[in-house]
Amino acid sequence: MKAYYLNRHLEEKIADYSRIFPVIALLGPRQCGKSTLAKKIISSHEDFIYLDLEKPSDLQKLSDPEVFFGANRKKRVCIDEIQLRPDLFPVLRGIIDEDRVNGRIIILGSASRDLIRQSTETLAGRIGYLELTPFLEVELRNTTGYSIKRHWLNGGYPDSYLQETEEDSVVWRDNFLKTFVERDIIQLGYNIPAATSFRFLTMCAHNQGQLLNSSKLGDSLGVSYHTIRSYLDFMEQAFLLRSLEPFQANVKKRLVKSPKVYVRDSGLLHRLLGIEDYNNLLGHPVFGASWEGHAMENILAVHTDWTPFFYRTATGNEIDLILENGNRRIAVEFKASAAPKLGKGFYIALEELEIEEAMVVALVRESFPIKDNVTVLPLHEAIDRL
Repeated sequence: MKAYYLNRHLEEKIADYSRIFPVIALLGPRQCGKSTLAKKIISSHEDFIYLDLEKPSDLQKLSDPEVFFGANRKKRVCIDEIQLRPDLFPVLRGIIDEDRVNGRIIILGSASRDLIRQSTETLAGRIGYLELTPFLEVELRNTTGYSIKRHWLNGGYPDSYLQETEEDSVVWRDNFLKTFVERDIIQLGYNIPAATSFRFLTMCAHNQGQLLNSSKLGDSLGVSYHTIRSYLDFMEQAFLLRSLEPFQANVKKRLVKSPKVYVRDSGLLHRLLGIEDYNNLLGHPVFGASWEGHAMENILAVHTDWTPFFYRTATGNEIDLILENGNRRIAVEFKASAAPKLGKGFYIALEELEIEEAMVVALVRESFPIKDNVTVLPLHEAIDRL
């Protein structure tokens, strides 16, 4: 695999947060590029110290954090894998309040802020949170040799996307999943057997983009409905899964109340399903749902100011994604086709919700209208249009 650096879409926002908050928390799944991005940022500052808490030598430096920060009072500090020492947060609060300097501390973590609860409790008003995802279309589109099919097939994890062969990418993703279920889950404080975790993720992959049926999943795994919901909550906090909540509209229709569940990275989805190449994907039942999840993640990761939902009535009227931002509401449908066709239920749903703007994100080269308020677009144009 060749050495590679990509400009990440969060770089400008990290710079903005450094002017606003004493602590910047850059969170995201393992191996998504947090350390690489942080090292690039701090390389332009001579006064930054980088600590990786997975290294025993760096972990030892923080055995007495008050002494360490006292000795480095004039320095800025980047702490990687902060979830290994959540007890640091109360100490950080005292250090920050003694000498409030914005941008002094960057923390990197492989768990969401809900899993690192101490940060929310002790650093309220002092910390800004940002989520880094695997590579996005908006980051890759102008790189040499970019192929949306390759990105979709291999996913966005840098060490998966950048492998020189499909076989090497498959091996990397297999090992990522193995490490996650055997090691990472325990480090994040959850006691879920590795085999159970892998089966749960695989079952979610087979139900990509479908309504969550906790009772059915629980019966298959031999656990309760409530245990399935706790598994889902944890996998969301670890950035592996996304649950999309239904839109509760004020219409006289019976609406579904269960969320839809997605494996967030398309490359991991394909490995969980044993899909090794694009031809395998083309012939797999998950083909359309895989495109839906991939395109949705690339939209939501860039446009974090939009609130996402889906809409479905008991009679089958449905919209894959509804985005709300203030008074603006947009419907988004996903079609893994170069000639997308929309069912009657989609147009009825637009009328029921009085939505005046809709996009169909499809495998097309350029955009074209199919009705006055409905436009078919390639993924990159949909991202830019928002």
